[in-house]
Amino acid sequence: MNNKPITQTTAPSLLKLGASFIYEALTVIALGFACAGLFLWLVGDAIYGIKRFLLQFFLWSLVGAYFVRCWIKSGQTLAMQAWNLKVVNQKNQLLTLNQALARYMLATMSLLLCGLGFLWAIFDHDKLFLHDRLLKIRIVSVRKNN
Repeated sequence: MNNKPITQTTAPSLLKLGASFIYEALTVIALGFACAGLFLWLVGDAIYGIKRFLLQFFLWSLVGAYFVRCWIKSGQTLAMQAWNLKVVNQKNQLLTLNQALARYMLATMSLLLCGLGFLWAIFDHDKLFLHDRLLKIRIVSVRKNN
């Protein structure tokens, strides 16, 4: 991985946020398939009852671990690296563990509400998702210095 210094720039465009969101969804789908396969191989059928709940919780937790780790280590997931985006707190620093966990929880709630918290960015003057607005977190475009 390239460790060149990164210079913060402005808020990303809605097009860039949307493209990153789609890339992120593809990453989560791939991670979900791999982890579900592992779970089903170990546990067996998970169509009903407690096994189904455990599978859902297992997948939600692993996806959360992926996001939280990325946000606190580098501020970037795989999709964010591809689109030169970074998530930072109000001090322009990487998220703390508590901020990253809160962001994941609120983003989950947003998805459960038909993605309304993500659609918020269309109307927000800073193009922030609702969970980022509430947590005083922002996604910025980054530029690598040559």
